[in-house]
Amino acid sequence: MPDLLIELFSEEIPARMQARAAADLKKLMTDGMVEAGLTYASAQGFATPRRLTLTVEGLTPESPTVREERRGPKVGAPDKAIEGFCRGAGVAREALEEREEKKGTFYFATIEKAGRPAAEIVAELLEHTIRNFPWPKSMRWGAGSLRWVRPLHSILCILSDEEGAQVVPLEVDGITAGNTTRGHRFMAPDAFAVTGFDDYTTKLKRAYVVLDPAERADAIWHDATNMAFAAGLEVVEDKGLLAEVSGLVEWPVVLMGEIGAQFLDLPPEVLQSSMKEHQKFFSVRNPKTGRIERFVTVANRETADQGATILAGNQKVLAARLADGVFFWENDLRVAQAGMGDWLDSLAKVTFHNKLGTVADQIDRIAALARELAPVVGADPDQAEEAARLAKADLASEMVYEFPELQGIMGRYYIEKAGKAPEVALAAEEHYAPLGPSDDVPTAPVSVAVALAEKIDKLTGFWAIDEKPTGSKDPFALRRAALGIIRLVLENELSYRFKPHFKVNLYGITLMAKAAGMGERRSEALNALDKAGEEELIPKLVADWLEARFGDIDSITKEILDDLSNKAESLLSFIHDRLKVYLRDQGIRHDVIDACIAMEGNDDLALLVARAQALQEVLSTEDGENLVQGFKRANNILSQAEEKDGVEYSYGADRKYVEDPSETALFDALDAAEPAIATAVAAQDFARAMGAMAAMRPAVDAFFEAVQVNADNEVVRRNRLNLLSRIRAACAQVADLTKVEG
Repeated sequence: MPDLLIELFSEEIPARMQARAAADLKKLMTDGMVEAGLTYASAQGFATPRRLTLTVEGLTPESPTVREERRGPKVGAPDKAIEGFCRGAGVAREALEEREEKKGTFYFATIEKAGRPAAEIVAELLEHTIRNFPWPKSMRWGAGSLRWVRPLHSILCILSDEEGAQVVPLEVDGITAGNTTRGHRFMAPDAFAVTGFDDYTTKLKRAYVVLDPAERADAIWHDATNMAFAAGLEVVEDKGLLAEVSGLVEWPVVLMGEIGAQFLDLPPEVLQSSMKEHQKFFSVRNPKTGRIERFVTVANRETADQGATILAGNQKVLAARLADGVFFWENDLRVAQAGMGDWLDSLAKVTFHNKLGTVADQIDRIAALARELAPVVGADPDQAEEAARLAKADLASEMVYEFPELQGIMGRYYIEKAGKAPEVALAAEEHYAPLGPSDDVPTAPVSVAVALAEKIDKLTGFWAIDEKPTGSKDPFALRRAALGIIRLVLENELSYRFKPHFKVNLYGITLMAKAAGMGERRSEALNALDKAGEEELIPKLVADWLEARFGDIDSITKEILDDLSNKAESLLSFIHDRLKVYLRDQGIRHDVIDACIAMEGNDDLALLVARAQALQEVLSTEDGENLVQGFKRANNILSQAEEKDGVEYSYGADRKYVEDPSETALFDALDAAEPAIATAVAAQDFARAMGAMAAMRPAVDAFFEAVQVNADNEVVRRNRLNLLSRIRAACAQVADLTKVEG
């Protein structure tokens, strides 16, 4: 079986597009070959800055001959219908065959498609792939119509087997496929012929081209870390930068350079961001001091002076970049040491969202929330509020304007320089966290308070103005904010009910949005909101309290209040959906989560998760599984009887109507379980509550085996139904078992 080798040789492909392009080339070609009837053993795509390569091993030499039978119209159908069928099938009418079937006699056509050589199929596929390649951006050049990411110079396409290599005949816009390629642009630019993939990779390496991106990345990291180690330093790991740099070179040559002494006192994050964003340099750190002292750059060629000229040029450009950083740093320090008032004032002119006010408005809301949340997380309320007011001040700094990715990090430095408490400074850096599933979660109480407040404000804000995520669209990263809240609460083991704060923030934000269009009454609305912020909100969060405070704003308050609960429930449901995904990843069944979400207090996520974990553990035992079956049987019988009789059987069963020992045993089991479950639930000890519930299983099983609930004696029947009601009520203290599957 032949092997296929394809190389598309062009000007430099942007590093960010290379991995996707190699995968697209592989998928388009292999899918097309399989669809055409060719099979293969393995396929692999590669990319360098100047070439996309695909190797396919064990390709069948030709597609098989295919016979297909197609049923046509009934015998006796109109001639036009029969002729249309013949045209579609590509056969003459005389070639049709009549066959008897259950529904009558039909015409059948036998269509035979002869197999085709692999070279012919590959040529068609490759031309189609090149002309329709899914580049994010492409260009035309010269007088041709072909579009490619950069001008395409040559196409290598060969099929090779034991007898030798055969060029696949192909031409695309004047570019004829051949068996030649070129090496490194500067070190080995001449063309050379290849006979197969092994020959291709060997000759490329001799021509100073490393084909495999992973091999280039490994070589860069190996050489960089060895150089740093020899100098008593360490390279700051950055997988994204490593992948990008390996896509910029075909023959990586690692060089380590010096950073000017005048720049070493800059924060390490500033040095790292400046070198990464502008120069694609790796930072080299002193492990003893944490300072960035050197840099690693990767050249694309070997030089006679061992890279000295390249390093000198890089150091000159880097010095100019870092001089800008020093200028921004010194200017920002003057504002920070003056209290950051100028920055905070300027944020009043920066729009956060046209319906949610300015960044200064957002900070006011977060500060109020952080103060309320401080006791929940064990933080000092004054520090939490101060941290919230300063956490976003660095957004107005020159350094963050130049390097937006440093927001929060620079805030910590500036707040420290302003002489504030370390807890306040740390909160500035951590209040955005966690940004992703692998990010660390803040644990310092002040940081947790501000981080929670920031995410709650974002969610309630966009819920208040009906800007919710739809489908895959989430422009304001609200799903990430919800997951951030979940992780902050669970990983810090916080017992906290969200709904009250949701309602307060939803009300306040909606009122402010309405106030923006109230004209002369705007100040009245905002004054009322300011007063509300000074109250002890949590114990008074009921509609009549809000109405009493804001009722003088005519219909505005009533309109908001009518919608308030719906929005709060909608937002809580959104967080529950994120929680389901989070818990499913930890192995908790979706029906178990649903059974716990259905319970009262489901806005306390820590409580909800503890309940779900306990229920999952019980359901993994035989007693728990059988009890659920017993509960469902009891619930079904009870529900049918209540619907039929039009009454609710919840008035208490009486032992004096017992006819079977199993009924007495069930009374005893319920008398023991009910208080045990209630006590455990009150103490939030769900494992004990579930254990007490599962302990009823033998009595429930014995009851259903021994007695008929719908007895002929109506008094006995009602008593047994009331006994089933006690089973349902006892289990309902723990979870809604109707939602458990099985």
